Amino acid sequence: MSNLFTEQDNQAFYNVAPLAVRMRPRTLDELVGQLDAIGEGTWLRNAIQSDSLSSIIVFGPAGSGKTTLARIIAQMTKADFTEVSAISGGVSDLRRVIERATQALTLQGMRTILFVDEIHRFSRSQQDALLHAVEDRVLVLIGATTENPYFEVNTPLLSRSRIIEFKALNDVDIETVLAQALIDQRGLNNAFSISPKATSAIITLSGGDARAALTTLELAAEVAASQSTTYIDSDQVRDASPSRLLPYDKKGDVHYDIISAFIKSMRGSDPDAAVYWLARMIEGGEDPKFIARRIMIFASEDIGNADPQALLIAHAAFKATESIGYPECQINLSQAAIYMALAPKSNSAVNAISSARAEVAGGPLRAVPNHLRDRRRPGSETYGPYIYPHIDERGYVDQQYLPDGVEKGAFYQPGERGWEAYRSEAVQRDRAEAVQRDRSEAVQRDRAEADSRMQNQEEKPGKSTDEEKPSDSGV
Repeated sequence: MSNLFTEQDNQAFYNVAPLAVRMRPRTLDELVGQLDAIGEGTWLRNAIQSDSLSSIIVFGPAGSGKTTLARIIAQMTKADFTEVSAISGGVSDLRRVIERATQALTLQGMRTILFVDEIHRFSRSQQDALLHAVEDRVLVLIGATTENPYFEVNTPLLSRSRIIEFKALNDVDIETVLAQALIDQRGLNNAFSISPKATSAIITLSGGDARAALTTLELAAEVAASQSTTYIDSDQVRDASPSRLLPYDKKGDVHYDIISAFIKSMRGSDPDAAVYWLARMIEGGEDPKFIARRIMIFASEDIGNADPQALLIAHAAFKATESIGYPECQINLSQAAIYMALAPKSNSAVNAISSARAEVAGGPLRAVPNHLRDRRRPGSETYGPYIYPHIDERGYVDQQYLPDGVEKGAFYQPGERGWEAYRSEAVQRDRAEAVQRDRSEAVQRDRAEADSRMQNQEEKPGKSTDEEKPSDSGV
């Protein structure tokens, strides 16, 4: 009876479920798109089909199929499949899952697959609680996130998992999803037809999100039904989604084009253009933290030490975005973007580290100069003297810091603008004056030593004249 009631409950939920839920793919073949990740011959597809999956973290935009993939794995695997909410689940919940997984493995030889949706919402302590279980394969982790895991997930957990990237669906993928939903018994079951303009409008509105496309189709069908028609045209789509969504992620190109235009506008010191492209991203539904991260990268890459304050402004904007979110954080992003556009520019920081890394990667292995080596080991007394800069009134000491074979100026070339130029000129001026002062002091020491030698010679008792001459007496 319990099975019957469970089946009735599932059917009741299914009857009221939205179209996007009813049309969720049930097999890998039904999953549209993501051929790079789960196409024929890929590691992930082979691992799923052979039931030998190891821990993975899948990241990508909403509606790209991350949760669907987990559901498919749950149906295909022989392992015990369990799910923990990243929002409501705590460390205690994870410990219970790990304990059950340990028992299932030791007593029954059964693996456990743990699915965590939006894993970036897990705290550091929650992520840390999974480390040993994932490393020892007590359980296999499937983490899903819309955020870049390299920013949001602990590095130790990343190193124990394989990162899989899902991309926004392209226009052909979305069109396939819509066509299937129109004819499938789980979907609209051929009750409606749709015009090419309406299909194009839904594709544009979806921004590569299959869930959003199916939701718009369902709402447009409801509008058509209320108007006693089975033909869905662009009018019904417009009525179903009255707010205009710009084609921001169309084929994936617009996303990259607009962020590129945003960065190049800030680099070109055009605040109006920067704010315009920022508005396009906001209206297109871009993740505000993505925008804030790009501003923070820009602050060091294109402004650097021409205005060191820029990085602080960018970081503050990111933290505000993280804490506040849309719509208010658009003000923080606007302030930061305008500041970046108006700030003096220098790319010396990125050039310096690029040149240094090229030398490290392609050059010989250069030894640390002895006087710079750590002194906490036996024999360090033979390393030679290290001169502590703070004992010098100038605040620096002109001693070797680079390894042999690398000259000053090999990597860092100061910019000609802003604080960096001012400080570079000041440092060069101070050091030139210090060198001149050292030379003057050396000349004065030499003169003092010469005067001292002359004085010593004058004060030394000399021999008498008679003693020096040959004697005139006697043969």
